[in-house]
Amino acid sequence: MSDQNRIPQHVAIIMDGNGRWAELRGKERYEGHAAGIEPVRASLRAAVRNGVKYLTLYAFSTENWGRPQKEVDSLMELFCQSVISETPELVRQGVRVRMIGERSRFSEKVRSYLARAEEQTADGKVLTLILALNYSSRSEITRAVRKIAARAAAGGICLRSARIDPAAIDERTVSEALDTAEYPDPDLIVRTSGECRLSNFLLWQASYAELYFPEVLWPDFTEAEFDRALAEYARRDRRFGLVK
Repeated sequence: MSDQNRIPQHVAIIMDGNGRWAELRGKERYEGHAAGIEPVRASLRAAVRNGVKYLTLYAFSTENWGRPQKEVDSLMELFCQSVISETPELVRQGVRVRMIGERSRFSEKVRSYLARAEEQTADGKVLTLILALNYSSRSEITRAVRKIAARAAAGGICLRSARIDPAAIDERTVSEALDTAEYPDPDLIVRTSGECRLSNFLLWQASYAELYFPEVLWPDFTEAEFDRALAEYARRDRRFGLVK
């Protein structure tokens, strides 16, 4: 894409369809999740190539804990293996890894691997890869409200050195209490597999995001598919509730 003004700064992806992809091929569900690693690599390459600065991947939702234990265990092991194998390439590409969500529920092994990836990629300046792990937007917003309420009850709120009383709480106050406080809101949210819903993902941040729902299942999502998503975004007329 030649017009850099039409490139989204932040792309978020709901990586949907691994299980269906596996079932259609007579495979186990964990094989679908394993096949979903290459599309992550492809998305990173395409994001870097196009100049996207933030890429958020909905990797594991809070609701996913309700899946069969065998599937959850295989996902955790796949995550650990991927962190080990992919981190050197992320460093080479200048990709910084960060996480949103509640990491306390993960095992010590998973937490240590994630911390290692964040530490080793901390100097990345080309792209920030944000992994939504044990993430639920409603939980995130609830935690933000608790944080604000606790600080208000203590006599004020201290966010980024700004001390305010409850009457001064505004949208910025809420945004700064969310997991995503240091990142811009997503410009484009992509959900693969043709399902047309956000599934508890970035509900506050998605207020004015462009939404794109390709039919392709996640394991079949390629660099070309990522480029198509950006091309669709470039055709949109973003008015943010205003009239041009």
